[in-house]
Amino acid sequence: MKLLVTALGLAFILEAIPYVLFPEAMQRWLARIGQMPAGALRGTGLFALGVGLLLCYLTQRTGLFP
Repeated sequence: MKLLVTALGLAFILEAIPYVLFPEAMQRWLARIGQMPAGALRGTGLFALGVGLLLCYLTQRTGLFP
């Protein structure tokens, strides 16, 4: 549980950095995302999900990251 809460906290930190450092650029970027078709957003989300699952698998089940 401690690892899960730590990972969640790290995710919040990493997600917040662009908003703190570049708020105007993030507004422009989010406006562009709002204009993207739902299929493109779904595809991007599935890709990110796959990369996240792959990273979790590699770190937990292989010896690549000791």
